[in-house]
Amino acid sequence: MKSLYLDIFSGLSGDMFIGALLDLGVEFRTLRQELQKLGLPGYHLHVARRQKSGIEGVKFDVHLEGESHPHEHDDHHDCCTPGHGDHDHVHSHSHSSGHHHHHADSRDFSAIRGMIESSSLSPWVRERSIAVFRRIAEAEGKVHGLPPDKVHFHEVGAVDSIVDIVGTCIGLELLGRPRVLAGPVVEGTGWVRCAHGRFPIPTAATLEILGARGIPLTQCEEPHELVTPTGAALLAEFAESFGPIRNLVASRVGYGLGTRDNQTRPNVVRAVLGEEAAPEEHDWETDSVVVLETNLDDVSGEILGEFIEGTLRAGALDAFHVPIVMKKNRPGVLLTVLCHGRDADRLTARILRHTSAFGVRRSVLERRKLRREMIRVRTEFGEIPVKLGWLDGDRIQAAPEFDVCRDKAVQAGVPVRQVFEAALRAIPPTGS
Repeated sequence: MKSLYLDIFSGLSGDMFIGALLDLGVEFRTLRQELQKLGLPGYHLHVARRQKSGIEGVKFDVHLEGESHPHEHDDHHDCCTPGHGDHDHVHSHSHSSGHHHHHADSRDFSAIRGMIESSSLSPWVRERSIAVFRRIAEAEGKVHGLPPDKVHFHEVGAVDSIVDIVGTCIGLELLGRPRVLAGPVVEGTGWVRCAHGRFPIPTAATLEILGARGIPLTQCEEPHELVTPTGAALLAEFAESFGPIRNLVASRVGYGLGTRDNQTRPNVVRAVLGEEAAPEEHDWETDSVVVLETNLDDVSGEILGEFIEGTLRAGALDAFHVPIVMKKNRPGVLLTVLCHGRDADRLTARILRHTSAFGVRRSVLERRKLRREMIRVRTEFGEIPVKLGWLDGDRIQAAPEFDVCRDKAVQAGVPVRQVFEAALRAIPPTGS
């Protein structure tokens, strides 16, 4: 399946998204021609190849007619204006034309939706563009106590955001509508100026948009806004998941550039276009377990033995210790407890209370497990339960319950191995 992975380590704005799509191979002329179907006047498109922190990519900008430079939103936000991200001067020019005129001061969501619906853009582009705008309007409406249809986008912000949102949808369609995946959403810190003073980052609209979709947000030390409301809405609409790259064979990599020179990371978004490698198909079961670990060098074997037994009784999936060499070449043990996530805090506390540990490391690991089946077999020593393990239709493991075998061996006065082997012989052959 064709997939587009957005590596948003430096956030995302609409113009950066379009820049990355152009760098991936979307034809600028075709993008411009499609945007003309909106009949939106008053702007020019500017695109250039540039470098940001040594990374070459595409800088995309919208210039308003009568301006000698792109409208800048580096540090200012009108609360109902998603904005076009951060900008600087660019020099390669292309122009869009249009003849349909709108109100000179502002457009509300209802007007923008009507303009998109009445255009000759493809049904998919119209539908997805309106959906992105609706996310912004609903978020802004919630912040300001307005119905979404009454949320106004002031002229500058409306032109920028219409071009960014519709242009992104056009670009994705020109790429063949790939499945969109994204990295974790990272936002900066600090303040922006809005209509009524300074407001902390992330902005209210960005938080509402991401929260409505259930997208986790993490702030970093970069003292600037990284995720604009438009960028957040595009992620909320298109990205199916958020996490590291998995099973993606990259065919092309594109970079969309911002304008600001960030302090801690290049101001770019990296877009990776490729095919997802089909994972090997198996019928195994999957889950995740929590691994609790601590290094100990001052606990006796007796205490460790009692701790292992008690921890297994307390619900651990497994518990064990292995010898290690610690700092200053001191001998010690690595104590490990495996458990379900719901039991992790309780068993962490047990480690801290019942051993000499001052801290416990915790990690979550995926498991692949054989499909399990319990059967009972008849032997000359009595009935014995046996656990079978299946993979892709083949029985590849068989384990008689040891405790039962031991008890039967004691009763019969024979070695445990004799009972164990009798149970294995009694397992019906596959397919019987």
